[in-house]
Formats: sequence, structure tokens, C-alpha cells
Amino acid sequence: MAQPTILLVDDEKEIIDMLEIYLKNEGYKLLRASDGAEALQVLQKEEIDLIVLDVMMPKMDGIQACLQIREQKNMPIIMLSAKSQDMDKIWGLSSGADDYMSKPFNPLELIARIKSQLRRYTRLNVPHVRKDHEIEVDELTINTQTHEVKLEGKEIKLTPREFAILELLARNRGMVWNIEKIYEAVWQEAYFDSDNTVMVHIRKIREKIEINPRKPKFIKTVWGVGYKVD
Repeated sequence: MAQPTILLVDDEKEIIDMLEIYLKNEGYKLLRASDGAEALQVLQKEEIDLIVLDVMMPKMDGIQACLQIREQKNMPIIMLSAKSQDMDKIWGLSSGADDYMSKPFNPLELIARIKSQLRRYTRLNVPHVRKDHEIEVDELTINTQTHEVKLEGKEIKLTPREFAILELLARNRGMVWNIEKIYEAVWQEAYFDSDNTVMVHIRKIREKIEINPRKPKFIKTVWGVGYKVD
């Protein structure tokens, strides 16, 4: 996993130098800015995971910078300020900050808050990868690439024909398929009225994936018509 990148924004060089020592010891990659305007410039060029932002700075203060950052970015922002009044904290958080610490502060407490915010941000922003090769029916997962079927994470062994029938019904969820259509789609040949092959295979699939095959949850019988997956 790549190192999280933290942007430190403060016009007090001593504070930046001190935080840099602590954060580098934790394995973070650091970038620096001395005011809000410079921080906005850095954000245009770099991918930042978290910002530690001072309130009182020249050119552009932390409140103004936070408001502008929030117009386009959603990474965590921890605000620092020499002001400790409740209204100052409320104003800082209202501008879009995720956390607020008053100066002077304990560097170890700030590290703990940084870790907490990064964990939360990472958890809430895990990219959703669409898996076109997976079909999910409640707790049943059908992988059309590996031909694996899992029920609540436990692998279910199906024969190729059983898998093909299950995939057909699950891929067309809600659609009723009669025995003839299922046979011709899976076996790729003409169906004969006296052939009960499909019913035998569906019974075997149910025995493997259903808790109670007599009261199936996944493959439903539509009497007089055929089968479907709801």
C-alpha cells in the first residue's frame, strides 16, 4: 500500500519542522505550505490524503482555505488554532474541517487523530469495482470466469451442466424459463418431450445450494410454466 501523503499548512516553521519529524517516523509522506493560497496550489499538483491546516496565517487563513478546498476535495482536514473558544471550534468545523485541535497540542495526540481520520477516510472511500463476471443472488455468488459458486462464502461444487443452468437462471433473474428453453440453451440441441434431464439437474442444484430443497429460496418453480431465480 502506498504511503499516505499529508500536507502540513502553517506559517510557523518550528511547528512544521516538529510535526515532520513525528510524521516521518510514522512512515507518512509529507508536503509543506506556509499559507492557504500555497496549500491550494499544492493541491492542484499533488494527490493529498490528509491536511493539517492552521487557522491564523497570512495571505489566506485556514478558514478561507478550508472553504475553497471543500468545493473540490473531500480528504480529511484537521484544523489547528491558537484560539480555544468553543465558537472558534464550531466555526472551524463548520467550514469543513473534520477535527480541530487547539495550540499548544501534544504531537502524539495529533498523530493518533491523523491515524483515526485516515482509517475512516479509507474505509468510506474504498473504490467500488464492478465485477461483470460475478452474479450475486442474496448470499449466493456465481463467478462466470472461474465457474465457482459460493454460498455465504463457502464454495459449492457444481457440475458444468448444473453451473450452466444456475448461471442462465441467475443472469436472467425474475424471468421464467420453461424446461424446453433451459434444455436448448444449455445443451445446445433440440428438446424431446419425454426428457426429464432438466428437472433432474435442477433437483441436484437445489440439494447443493438450498437449505431446504423442498422449500427453495433461490430456484423457484412456477407451476405449469417453468423455473426462475428471484
